[in-house]
Order: sequence, then C-alpha cells, then structure tokens
Amino acid sequence: MRILQVSAELFPLLKTGGLADIAGALPLALMADGQDARVLLPGFPAIMAGVHGLTPVAEFNAPWGERFALRFGHIATDGAPAMAAYVIDAPALYDRPGNPYEDASRQPYADNHRRFALLGWAAAQLAQSLDPLWQPEVVHAHDWHAALAPAYLHFAREAGQLKGARVGSVFTVHNLAYQGIFAPWTFPDLGLPGAAFQIDGLEYHGQVSFMKGGLCYADRITTVSPTYAREIQTPEQGCGLDGLLRQRSGVLSGILNAVDDKVWSPATDAALVQGFQTPEGRHMAGKARCKSVLQHQLGLAERPDAPLFILVSRLTEQKGLHLVLGGLDALLAQGGQLALLGAGEAWLEEAFRQRAAAAPQSVSVTIGYNEALAHQLFGAGDVTLVPSLFEPCGLTQMYGLKYGSLPLVRRVGGLADTVVDSSLEDLSSGEATGFVFDRFEVADYDRAVRRAFALYQRAPDWRRVRGHAMRRPADWRTAAAQYIDVYREALG
Repeated sequence: MRILQVSAELFPLLKTGGLADIAGALPLALMADGQDARVLLPGFPAIMAGVHGLTPVAEFNAPWGERFALRFGHIATDGAPAMAAYVIDAPALYDRPGNPYEDASRQPYADNHRRFALLGWAAAQLAQSLDPLWQPEVVHAHDWHAALAPAYLHFAREAGQLKGARVGSVFTVHNLAYQGIFAPWTFPDLGLPGAAFQIDGLEYHGQVSFMKGGLCYADRITTVSPTYAREIQTPEQGCGLDGLLRQRSGVLSGILNAVDDKVWSPATDAALVQGFQTPEGRHMAGKARCKSVLQHQLGLAERPDAPLFILVSRLTEQKGLHLVLGGLDALLAQGGQLALLGAGEAWLEEAFRQRAAAAPQSVSVTIGYNEALAHQLFGAGDVTLVPSLFEPCGLTQMYGLKYGSLPLVRRVGGLADTVVDSSLEDLSSGEATGFVFDRFEVADYDRAVRRAFALYQRAPDWRRVRGHAMRRPADWRTAAAQYIDVYREALG
C-alpha cells in the first residue's frame, strides 16, 4: 500500500513534542511491514538540512497564487532503510527564527494559516499525481497542521479531480486542545469552496478551525489512545467538538502510541553513562550509576537512598504542574529529590526556578529542551511524574516504564491505558507498573507520592514492580498493524 504521512515535524530532524516521535517512528514501522510509506514535511531549515539528496519533483501554485517547489530526498535512519521524504521548498514561509509555530517572542506567526494550509494542499496535489512516478493510495494527516489535507481531498474527489483509483484519507488527533483556529478573513486564502465554511465544515463559532476540517472530511479518524478516543466524545474533554466526534464515532478509533526501541532503549542508549537492560536487581547497576552521575551533574545531593522524581514536560496547566508545586514541600520532607526539564508558561518556569534556588541540593530545574538530558533523566529517575489534567496518550510515561522510572500519573487518556496502579496490599499479580490517582487535586496527588515512597522503602517489592514496568510491551509492530487496518477501511 502506498501511504503518505503528513506532519509538521519529525524526529530526529525537528521536534517540539511527542508528535515528532510518532511521525518519525510510524513510517519506519510501516516500511518494516512491507508498506510503501513516504513522508511529506514543510521545508523548515532543520528539515531541509536533514533530508539528503533533495531533487526537484515539480512546482505548484498555492491557493493564494504563490508558486512553490516540491523536492524529494531521503532521511537516514539508524539500522533501518532510509525514509523517503517530500519537502515543500518555501523559504518565505518556513525559513524563520523561533520554533515552527511561533517567533522568538513566542507569538504565533500571523500567516500560520498559509504556512500549514500549504502542507495539506501539497498532500492533496500529490494525491492528484503531482509526482508522476508515485501517487499515494492513502494520505495520513497528523494534527491540526496537516488537517486540511482530508478537506482538500474531499472536495477534489467531489470535483472529479482525482485520477485513477480512489485515495483514502486518515486524520489523527494528537491533542484536541490545539485546533489551529484562525480569523474568518483567512478562509479565502485556503482555496476551499464556500461550502466548506459552514457548521458541517471548517466554521467554528465564526472562525476557521483546521482541526474541524480534518474531523469533518477524513474518511477515518484516529487518536492516540483508546481511552482518549472515548473522552473526546464528552463535553469535559471534547474542547467544543464532542458533538461532531459523537456524530463521527463510527469512523473514530484509538490506537495507542508506541516507543521506538532504536531511540529509547536503556541497553543501547548512548546518552547514558552506563546501560542496563534486565529489570532484575542483579543487573541494574547501570541505573544506579546513571543516578549517581546525574545527581552530581545537576548539583543534587549524591544520595542513592533518595528517590529521584523526574519531570520532562511542557510547562503548562494541562500537565498538572501546579500539583507538583503544591506537593513539593511534602516530597522534599520525605527525603525525595526533583529534577525537571521543560519550558512553557512564564509563571511556571519562574516558580520552579525559585524552588530550585531555595533548595539546590534537592531540586534541579533546567528550562528548555535537551534530548540527551531527557534520556539521562529517564535513565537516572526512580519516579516519572505525569499528573496531567488530560493526556491524549503521553510518551513520557512510556519512556519511564522502559527505563525503570515508575510513572506516577492521573487516570486519564493514554495514562490510564498504559500504567497499572501499585497496591501495597497485593503486588503478586505481575501487572502493577506505577502509581495512579483519580481526582485532579493536590490531596490525591500527595497520596500517590506517599505510596511511591512507601513502595521505595520495600526494596524487593520496588524491584518487582520495576521489572513489570520494564517488560511492558510498547512495540510499533502492533500499532502499525492497527493503522494498516484503518487504511484499508479508508480505502473502502
């Protein structure tokens, strides 16, 4: 099957969050299954630099009249065949400072509607034989940045512009809270017929919603965990789109994200000072060394007996970080340490900086993102904190599981699907992998932290649960097979 994956970022070339990890791993898993998978990416500088052998494919007009080029090359991958990639060569739109979505002042670019409409438009052009040597059978668009691809395909199909066999479309929601909302005056730039700007299309309270376009027009919709697929059909988690999602529930499914073993493996991870792979206590010396070295590196007290809680996250309200701040005194009073890596809302950054300044031997805060440090934190950590208000899937807890850093999570979304609570009364089932709480309140979070300390003090039980966690399967082969089934459904 010829499958075109469309996303705004892709690991290892460009990453701002978990979307890049999924966009980088899924095509490789599909290729390993024998599928002909290619990716389409915007020509951000890091992507242009990372795709090798770029050659011209064709030029095409954007809906608003500018002319751009499509290029083709390959992305080198460790231990796997190179990934075939199309890149939109549009320096005027993509060659800018800041991250892919915001300028250096953290303000969204004023022409983001054009920058990401072009991504969906190019996908639809490929479906209409823009590359005479390769035409996708399925276009798989990821999150709001690529969400117009299904809309463009729908209206091209209605107009009879698709040549040859039918091209199916799949849209994956990675986080419904980020919808790509734009002013109504941007609609004429998109090149869609007037019929698309209505309640059963992109219109959302008088504005333009890219996310809604993907949800309305895709042949099949997926999201990144089974629980989140159910939650987004409720008013509490539907972000104003729950009615539409209930209406389309027959084509909506949840496929749990997986972890790329070539990138995330404590046995082979080059970022770790010493690898470890067997979850049994006699072979975990590498983890103890990782902890000792990281404590020294971060200026924390070098105490092997102190449980090290780690937090690798965007610093936003969604991630439940006020719970961590509210419970920090109790965590430190019980002898724990906290190491944080992340960036986000200014008040959260400053609050954590202040706590680190007040207790530098117990709290370390690194603002920003550092891929190697993230790996080192999972390698060293005892507990991975993910107390989110909502969490579509979450990869952080999966990395914690693989690296023996037991996740402490709220029972929501993909966190509920991947972490089994540890009960001190019964650890014999072989299923417990972490600590789970229900209510989004400091008191519930604190109780989960106390249970983590209690288990940590029972070393044989801790090792048993850690072994369960590290053995939990999270392979891409299973996820890829589920996506292939969805692609077949999209083809009808």
